[in-house]
Amino acid sequence: MPSPKEDPAFLPAHTLSAEIAARRLSPIDVVEACLRRIAAFDGKLHAFVEVYEKDARLAAEAADKAIRSGHGIGPLHGIPIALKDLIEIEGRVTTGGSFVWRERRSPVTATLVRRLVSQGVIVLGKTHTVEFAMGGWGTNQHMGTPWNPWDPATHRTPGGSSAGSGVAVAAALAPWAIGTDTGGSVRLPSSWCGLAGLKTTIGRVSTFGVLPLSPTLDTPGPMARSVEDAALLYRAMAGPDPLDARTLVRASAEDPIPGLRRGVKGLRLARMPLSERAGVDPEVLAAYDRSLEDLARLGAEIVEIALPCRFADYTEATGRIIAAEAYFLLGDLIDNDALAIDEAVRPRIRPGRKISARDYLAALAEREAAKRAFAEALAGVDALLTPTTQRAAIPLEAVDQKSTPAHFTRFVNFLDLCALSLPNGFTTSGLPSALQIVCRGEEEALALKIGWAYEEATDWHRRRPPEPGA
Repeated sequence: MPSPKEDPAFLPAHTLSAEIAARRLSPIDVVEACLRRIAAFDGKLHAFVEVYEKDARLAAEAADKAIRSGHGIGPLHGIPIALKDLIEIEGRVTTGGSFVWRERRSPVTATLVRRLVSQGVIVLGKTHTVEFAMGGWGTNQHMGTPWNPWDPATHRTPGGSSAGSGVAVAAALAPWAIGTDTGGSVRLPSSWCGLAGLKTTIGRVSTFGVLPLSPTLDTPGPMARSVEDAALLYRAMAGPDPLDARTLVRASAEDPIPGLRRGVKGLRLARMPLSERAGVDPEVLAAYDRSLEDLARLGAEIVEIALPCRFADYTEATGRIIAAEAYFLLGDLIDNDALAIDEAVRPRIRPGRKISARDYLAALAEREAAKRAFAEALAGVDALLTPTTQRAAIPLEAVDQKSTPAHFTRFVNFLDLCALSLPNGFTTSGLPSALQIVCRGEEEALALKIGWAYEEATDWHRRRPPEPGA
């Protein structure tokens, strides 16, 4: 039970659920706590594009009355959430992070929003993203870059493209949020903001009503302050949708909650090859090595495997598919130099116009062959463990926009795997580092089980960033 003086904004969603169900806490209290923090701190943090203050309050009042009258509709009823500004809500502005689309109104509501609202979740508002979701650093030239809350003095990379979602959850402006991940865009901000972020298998969660970047690779996923919260939100999001054909060919998603606490004893977890340690910051490597030791103490067997390619090879191949598909979708905007398109984003998409149909189809064929080869390499192991990022968040002035921080994340999208990022340490400067747990496609429940066991054995996820301006 939380302390009577505990600000509801800091409570994990699973605790909020229990407190609301027991009527020790009202959805009104929770929404008001989040709105107070947004009013106090988002001027600096710049997490939100728009806050639905009036509607969130009305929804909280309705949830409170329903629950008090015995008409609660489930464990998520009355819990607020933030949505990345790629996710459509009919009639609302959805900019996709683009100044050009600043007045664009959504014609539909995303399936994942309908699914969450039907379970009583309250939408607080939309969060900032890299323009068109095309970038891992989290920057946005025209709409503004969210401020990573772990360093109040220096504007550092929040991670992208789901930058605002990461900042909002880390700074307790929302208990959890939805991001999207095409090459790392859930896991990168989760890493740099100290969160649990789940990259879901393609087809697990409907992308209907989510503005696309690369339809072959796009995946929505939860971002939360604990693995249990990520599991709850994933369960609420996942499932078949007639409006997204890929969700109809997947096996039914395994509910991660019943097996979440079963531990890792007997699991075989692979460390990354020694060659992949080059270029990784020593403090990040030290945290990674400690994570392996912690999991070994919990009963997992840490093993060596040989991979068919270097991660960098997958990074380049992923980039070709993203560029080709993004240019198909956005080429008219990218080629119009009169439009205010982010100077870092335009060069990432424009190369797509030089990719021929033959080269694009070859990239897709290469992906299928790579998936088979990687599956053979993972035979006999339950998960592959890597750092999520090569270094902790860096100052914005140090960002090389021609590079990508997605070294350890893009291969997961390319190979149609799932992965969980979660905090595994802090640098001497007080910045979070993260462990990535990579599992086969459709094995989200396994990744979450491993993550929960690790999280329970450590306390990294319990740390809070300093208050903005403190």
